Amino acid sequence: MIVGVPKEIKDNEARVGVTPAGVKALTEAGHKVLVETQAGVESGFPDQEYQKAGAVITGAASDVWAKSEIVVKVKEPIEKEYKFFREGLVLFTYLHLAPVRDLTDKLLASKVIGIAYETVRDHKGNLPLLMPMSEVAGRMSVQVGASYLERARGGRGILLGGVPGVPPAHVAVLGGGIVGTNAARVALGFGAKVTLLDVNMNRLRELDDIFGGRLYTLASNSYNVAQAAKEADLVIGAVLIPGATAPKILTRAMVSEMKKGSVIVDVAIDQGGCVETAKPTSHSDPSYMVDGVVHYCVTNMPGAVPNTSTLALTNSTFPYLLRLANLGAKDALKQDPGLAEGLNTWLGTLTYRGVAESQGRSWSTAASVLK
Repeated sequence: MIVGVPKEIKDNEARVGVTPAGVKALTEAGHKVLVETQAGVESGFPDQEYQKAGAVITGAASDVWAKSEIVVKVKEPIEKEYKFFREGLVLFTYLHLAPVRDLTDKLLASKVIGIAYETVRDHKGNLPLLMPMSEVAGRMSVQVGASYLERARGGRGILLGGVPGVPPAHVAVLGGGIVGTNAARVALGFGAKVTLLDVNMNRLRELDDIFGGRLYTLASNSYNVAQAAKEADLVIGAVLIPGATAPKILTRAMVSEMKKGSVIVDVAIDQGGCVETAKPTSHSDPSYMVDGVVHYCVTNMPGAVPNTSTLALTNSTFPYLLRLANLGAKDALKQDPGLAEGLNTWLGTLTYRGVAESQGRSWSTAASVLK
């Protein structure tokens, strides 16, 4: 199998889909790996390390896409990459299709086999390929929020942890999944007062036990969300419905009642955002103001810490990639129902319910197209 690793071209995206260690394992298994020059340099992996591991360094992205049977990326393709799509190409990456209709159109029209990291499940029903980046983004969200609370960046001029005699900032976390839990852990570590809201009462009980009562928990409903946001200095949006558009938990009206200079970090922006006033931003232009509230909605937050993020991501993705290369996409998907959950497009057919419902499209199950 020929595996291709192009350089990411999304704004300030410095991660890479395969490390030199992964290249070595693939080549030892009899596969050929094409790596676009400089693809890993910003993650700390120069071309020489890939060559030493057995990769062929290619000067142009077009060659990687054209000659590879499987293309491994980190972020969803952007418009400049659509021209490289072709029938039967296996694309293994984060896709986040629900809010991106044009990418869905192109994948379907080109008959690409699109396998999305964010919807692959393990035998326990968890999301193993989303988890590492959710951990990074959750922890980063508090660092970013603390920075934007500084007066020079539009914030209220509040130190997250306060000092003796001065109260700490109040952080409200919307969602108790991986992102929310990691955000809460870091915010508590800073010394902030943290309130976490979730619709799952059992999850709130678990978090209460995990954090030993240091975390305030609330049932997520419109009244409690509005009150928490009104009191908060920093709101972290951490709501996830796997593969589907995130619901708008924090409405425009609620945002208008927040303190001037407070900050929203919407980590759910990859799936459309859970804040009604959220819109995708980039690392080069990360924030904007609505009603005096700072909004930070960068769609690839972990790209800012590429070494950590690449290692964390590839630790999880590589075993699946090796299986795809060894068995071929169809057999690998048929043998692993969890991997098949990651199948979003198959040779012109949409195969993920969450995307179909978000975009009002028809769809077929992965099982039905893999027969």
